[in-house]
Amino acid sequence: MNDSTDSTGSTDPTGSTDLKVAIVGAGVMGSGIATLVLGHAIPVVLVDLDEATLDEARTRIGRQLRHAQLVSALPAAADPGELTTTVRLDDVSDATHVIEAITESPEAKAEVLAEISALIRPGTPVITNTSGVPIRELADGTGRPEEILGTHFMNPPYMIGMVEVSRGPRTGDAAVESVRTLLTSLDRRPVLVRDAPGFVTSRLLHPMINAAARIVGEGTASVEAVDELMQGCLGHPTGPLRTADLIGLDNLADSLDVLYRRTGDESCKPCELLLTKVRDGDLGRKTGRGFYDYEKVMSS
Repeated sequence: MNDSTDSTGSTDPTGSTDLKVAIVGAGVMGSGIATLVLGHAIPVVLVDLDEATLDEARTRIGRQLRHAQLVSALPAAADPGELTTTVRLDDVSDATHVIEAITESPEAKAEVLAEISALIRPGTPVITNTSGVPIRELADGTGRPEEILGTHFMNPPYMIGMVEVSRGPRTGDAAVESVRTLLTSLDRRPVLVRDAPGFVTSRLLHPMINAAARIVGEGTASVEAVDELMQGCLGHPTGPLRTADLIGLDNLADSLDVLYRRTGDESCKPCELLLTKVRDGDLGRKTGRGFYDYEKVMSS
């Protein structure tokens, strides 16, 4: 089996040793969610198709665990849970909860969720971490819609204490309560919303970021001026375009496209500046350049 284990301790002083979380997708969000779970002494199986991505994820998770401990974002008394990385999807079969965290593509998510659902034990909640794809769409092909629901972790998950939870029209009470219990054990506050394109946070935030990028593209103001005005006048903590870089501009464009196609709202149609940056590979912090140039900051 092409996998590796990095064990730094598995004793859980909070009594969560019966939990085992599988995360499918080892990118930015998958790694961040893994950091949160491991930091609460819960074992994680992290799955991705690409060994190189898994190698990067192990390094990223180690760095994030150290940062989280440094800023007291995770329990100080708990040793990290055991991290297992694998390219085999069937290694999720004995997990108590499975979180899908792949790219924001409805087609790709639906395919992976169907595969996961065929592998796990009955009664296991299958959680899609999506910023906007309706749960009813993703549940259709799984054969177990009562066990499918959505979460929207904010980035970085180990720093943000609230999680949006979206319940599909066929999601059962048992799945909802199981996910509530998991999030509570992770010291996250779940807020339950009904199923809809974009739910609440993306439906409000992403069109606003898109508008900010459009203003820059039209030459009305610089990136820095937009963020400064949103911070100083409207109380946005980081500014919309810094937030966009943290989300990942490709993820943002995909999420906006999902919203636009399902709502017809023109404010959700990805603006040309955003699409140009995605085409150029300037995706935000993860590539070193987006609306801001992080390579200069790192080299200075």
